[in-house]
Amino acid sequence: MKIGIVGAGIAGLALGNALVQRGVDVEIFERSARVRAGGSGITLAPNGLAALDALGLGERFRALQEQQLPLRGGLKDPRGTWLSRIPAEVTTQSLAISRAKLHGLLRDGLPDARLHTGVEVLGADPETGEIELASGETRDFDLVVGADGINSNVRGSCFDDPGTRYAGYNAWRAIGPKIDGLEFGSETWGTKARFGVVPLQDGSTYWFAVKTGPESRAGEKCSDELKSTFNHWHYPIPQLIAATPEQDIQFLPIRELASPLPSYTNGRVVLVGDAAHAMTPNLGQGACQGLEDVAVLADLLGGAGDGTVDDTLDLALYDQQRVKRSQRIARQSRLVGDVAHTGGHRVAWLRNRVLQATPDALTERQTKRVTDWR
Repeated sequence: MKIGIVGAGIAGLALGNALVQRGVDVEIFERSARVRAGGSGITLAPNGLAALDALGLGERFRALQEQQLPLRGGLKDPRGTWLSRIPAEVTTQSLAISRAKLHGLLRDGLPDARLHTGVEVLGADPETGEIELASGETRDFDLVVGADGINSNVRGSCFDDPGTRYAGYNAWRAIGPKIDGLEFGSETWGTKARFGVVPLQDGSTYWFAVKTGPESRAGEKCSDELKSTFNHWHYPIPQLIAATPEQDIQFLPIRELASPLPSYTNGRVVLVGDAAHAMTPNLGQGACQGLEDVAVLADLLGGAGDGTVDDTLDLALYDQQRVKRSQRIARQSRLVGDVAHTGGHRVAWLRNRVLQATPDALTERQTKRVTDWR
């Protein structure tokens, strides 16, 4: 079986690496001139790491997990008062890592000949498995995997594409220096604004800020708005902003699929990651859900041997395992954003009181519904 993967992001690289280990003939096409990640961080929750284990890639990440300080986390208000805590069972089994490091680890072990950079795929034919390149060339595969992100060309060519929608808030994100005394990751909720801080495995600090407002335009930074919104919040938020060079700060609108897809498969084409279910980042589950996708798909492809999609691979099994779960988490993530960014000061005050009164056992059950997998 010959597999073509469109996109060399987290999901595409993870799937390609896992399939190479399984002896599957695979090629990856990436439209950028080189495989790269944005200058920010990411937290792999227990389900993301479990998916990497299932892919046979977990060992390299578990080694980093052992090197990091035990993570703790939860929600605070702008004065620094704890509103709720994430169960230690979840945080201590997570890995906070830079996206560049993550991409590098997923790229390692993938033969150069399998990865084609600077090659844009315009679309795919679900009946034949043919992909069309921007150069005018075509390539044939038994199965095409669309891992080309939220603005997926593969989705647009093979599915009833719902497009994307603006979630109502923009985000700044960056990796800043090590902050003395920072032992906890946390997210702080104010009025229509949030700020997250995560100490990374290498000692640096990943931070993100989110604020309700009109959708940002390409190239905007809005640095004055960032400072005016968060400079009076608790330590180390103002210090992190001040210590991070402006050119290292990304500013982008938060978008998601406008409506869920009824299926992630069509003939010889299957979608994974953001191409299938792009979601808001409010639960930190975008990459983790993509890794779950490719772990399930790799199992199916590894068992298909030398056959074809028609006679050995039942892609309905992929839909059965992935559509309901990924879309439930996308809905939950959207709801978290609505709760965090709706209403004025009185609504925010009431929300925070409810969070403080929520039993830890309930928080733990809700969290584990997301982070437990297999």
